[in-house]
Amino acid sequence: MNGKTKLAPGAVLLAGALWGSMGIFVRRYNAEGLDSLQIVGIRAVGTALILFVYLMALNRKLLKIHLKDLWCFLGTGLCSIVFFNYCYFKTIILTDLSVAAVLLYTAPSMVMVMSAFLFKERFNIKKGIALILAFAGCVFVTGIIGSQVTLSVAGIITGLGSGLGYALYSIFSRYALERGYTSLTISFYTFLIAAIGVLPFAGGNAVTAIVFAGPGNILFTIAFALVSTVLPYFVYTWGLQYVENGTASILASVEPVVATIIGVVLFGESLSGMELIGIVLVLASIVICNGKNSDEK
Repeated sequence: MNGKTKLAPGAVLLAGALWGSMGIFVRRYNAEGLDSLQIVGIRAVGTALILFVYLMALNRKLLKIHLKDLWCFLGTGLCSIVFFNYCYFKTIILTDLSVAAVLLYTAPSMVMVMSAFLFKERFNIKKGIALILAFAGCVFVTGIIGSQVTLSVAGIITGLGSGLGYALYSIFSRYALERGYTSLTISFYTFLIAAIGVLPFAGGNAVTAIVFAGPGNILFTIAFALVSTVLPYFVYTWGLQYVENGTASILASVEPVVATIIGVVLFGESLSGMELIGIVLVLASIVICNGKNSDEK
């Protein structure tokens, strides 16, 4: 096992932790009157601009892609980011937040199934146990157990759609990586295409007025793009080079754990016994994923 292989699980965990911090930014934008789709637009445009400037300064060759590979980035940008966000926000409208979150975290199981067929990744007992623990942990963390939830057929369908969209990023990114593209290139075109897809529905005038209301808002928007998107998608995609899709999707389940901890520490939210059990289960799944297989030395 080389150095990069050892670092890869940590990179995926870091991505999940950074995604878990998104609530800090979303709450601020919500307080300023922006809806979910407008926030997605800020995230996509901000990320694409930052990556474009960085790649222009670092290595313009990384901006080059082959037209025949465009489908990979349409997959990560439209089929994953835009489709996932649309379905997730629709589910939040149709049902409870806890239900939406649990249905979203069917993604790791979808990744494992698709990766087994598409990339011949092995599904072993260790992965199965880790998958069950991670999903059970997410169920506990979201607080769905013991709550009076609202269920609807449409909500379940869009919720499973959000899980599928979330899962498809790992799948299409793997194809792009196999074609020789770097994680920076994949992240840039993912969010460039996502921005193009979401901007017509994001109410540009209202968003622009808030983003450019002052230097503080501009810096906050840059931080939002960097912390919630640029860095996590870069390190997650980099980690996919050395970690199997299924394992990576389980490791990234640390996201709701971090989000819960941030809610307790920064926003004074209470931590129930169920949520604490969920955190322990997710952490146990991560430990199992990082354990050696019997055929490893």
